[in-house]
Amino acid sequence: MTGELTADEIGSLLKLEPNATCGFVRVTFMSKQSVAAAGLSAPFAEGRPLGSALYFLVTPEAPVRLHRIRNDQLYHYYLGDPLEVFLLHSDGTTERIIVGPDLRGGQRLQLLIPGDTFHTARLIGRQRRWFLGASTEWPGVVPADVEIGNLDELAGKYPAIATELRAIAASVRHATSTGRVSR
Repeated sequence: MTGELTADEIGSLLKLEPNATCGFVRVTFMSKQSVAAAGLSAPFAEGRPLGSALYFLVTPEAPVRLHRIRNDQLYHYYLGDPLEVFLLHSDGTTERIIVGPDLRGGQRLQLLIPGDTFHTARLIGRQRRWFLGASTEWPGVVPADVEIGNLDELAGKYPAIATELRAIAASVRHATSTGRVSR
């Protein structure tokens, strides 16, 4: 039963590790097949795995930090509380989308995040204990594809959601490899 699971238990069972962008993470798939160098246009011209996938666990103290990846990615809801996702589009518009189990309430089980889209997310709902989801990416993500967002710069560019961006950033606590959280 998911109601009895804790974030610590999920982290232990799935062997999740603290992550700079997405709470706690474990890469579950990295394609052994790859696109050869020059097989894709920039910025992927040096080649990439065909795809990648990971679990991610978000808690109140470990939200999805403001970041973007070059690759298209698809968030998947698995268990727990809903996740409020803010997408910051390059044209200056924003979207607020809820990824969670309440289909009648308009929540989504999956969310496509286009490549190069800054985004951040936090738990919502009554419980606000944890969100367990996954992300699949194509082509596969390598560290060079990830960029942490500059909070002040992006809050200035997207003033309509600056308060939310700052609140999510302020909630981040640093987790150690043992799972303990510190500020």
